[in-house]
Order: sequence, then structure tokens, then C-alpha cells
Amino acid sequence: MNQSPSELTVAFVASEAPNAQAALTELRGLYPFVAPEEARVIVALGGDGFMLETLHRYLKRNVPIYGMHRGTVGFLMNLYRPEGLMERLALAQPVRLHPLEMLAIDERGKKHRALAINEVSLLRETRQAAKIRITVDKIERLDALTSDGIMLATPVGSTAYNLSAHGPIIPLGAGVLALTPISAFRPRRWRGALLPHQATVHFDILEAQKRPVSAVADYTEVRDVVSVTVHESRRVALTMLFDPEHNLEERVLKEQFQA
Repeated sequence: MNQSPSELTVAFVASEAPNAQAALTELRGLYPFVAPEEARVIVALGGDGFMLETLHRYLKRNVPIYGMHRGTVGFLMNLYRPEGLMERLALAQPVRLHPLEMLAIDERGKKHRALAINEVSLLRETRQAAKIRITVDKIERLDALTSDGIMLATPVGSTAYNLSAHGPIIPLGAGVLALTPISAFRPRRWRGALLPHQATVHFDILEAQKRPVSAVADYTEVRDVVSVTVHESRRVALTMLFDPEHNLEERVLKEQFQA
């Protein structure tokens, strides 16, 4: 961070999990702290879900977030170790990310905007498969995808829901997004696509009354959508901090060699 430990003003936030709350009490007893609104670094204690929640909550502050693993999944977190925290923060490496911006229009014509750090997902709401037309940069690429849904994932999100749907893992510096179908029925052999990170993807929901679809951007869900447009938001930047020996780029690479 190019700051000495004595220059850092730190806030601690934690999930409701018992071990996260215990870590919060321990760290507040060891180090001086301020409110998140005043901090130059926020330390988030929990799992990946809480890390995403914290990034969203303090989005407008543009303050670096340093996660420490006290939850279930810790891909986005550093190891929890209470000793030497200020020195770790001073040496931490920043990773800057741009989230996806979703514009969803529901069946009443209402517009909904939301940001997604991991992915924007379109999901069928009933037993009927979704039927979706896909346009990339105003060029129709698929006239009708029949499936459980589809998602557009960032490199950070590529190891989350995208990976579970058999999408590719994307290195952070690759400059691409993953367009991944969820249980595609037609075209049966289509496995998705890698798109330039500056691409704009538009989804039209076909037969929306018969085959209703919801759109989800991380924590924001919009029901009964008729169209969804997604692009990378260059106006918003997020910063996460990682220990040099535990950096995110290495973890993304390592994940590709997991059995």
C-alpha cells in the first residue's frame, strides 16, 4: 500500500458467523480502529460472500478492502492471523476491479440497475426452460438459447458460479468475460464464449409470459424481466488487498490445476 503501519487508519467489520465475531473482538482488542466511514483500509472478517457484501456496501468510498478468512469459502480472503496485521496491510498488494453493470427491464417496463462483482445471471423461474436471444455489441449471436439460464462472469467471478456451470477460469489480466450457459438444451453443444471485457451483451427473453426469467447481479434480483443489458462499468473501481504470498492472480492460476 506504500504506507507505513503507523499511517494506517483501520476499520474492522465482520459477518454474523461466531468465529468472525470472535475475530472482530480479538482484533479490536489488539489494534486501534475507527468507523468504516473514516478508515483508509477496511478489514473484512468472514467468507467470500461477506467480502462481496463489504465491497458493495462501501463502493462509493473507494476504500481498499482487506479480507481475512473467517467463513466457509475464502477464495477472496487472506489467511486469518491476528499478529502483525498493520505490517501485513502496509505490504499488501492492491487488485483493482471493475464490476459489471446490469440494466434489467421487467414486464411492467420498469428499469432496474445494479452492479455485479462476480456475475450477472439470468435464471428460469418455473419448470419451463428459459428461451433467450443473445446479442453482443448489437450483433445477434444466438437467436434462441433454451436452457436453465445464462451468466456473464468477471475474472473474479469465473471461479464461483461460473465454474460450477462448467465455465472457464479466467486470469485477472486476460481482459475477457465468460458468457456461460446453465444446462443448455438447445443448442445442446454450445458451451459459451469468451468476450472482450469492453463488450456489451444484450439478452431478450423470448416467450416471457410462458417462460419467466429473473436477473441476478450478485445480491440484486429482478423478477420477470423482458430484457437485460450488461457491460463492464469503467466508472466504478474496487480495490482489494492481498498478502504478497497469497495474491489473487496466483490463486486464480492455481485453481486451474485443481483435480
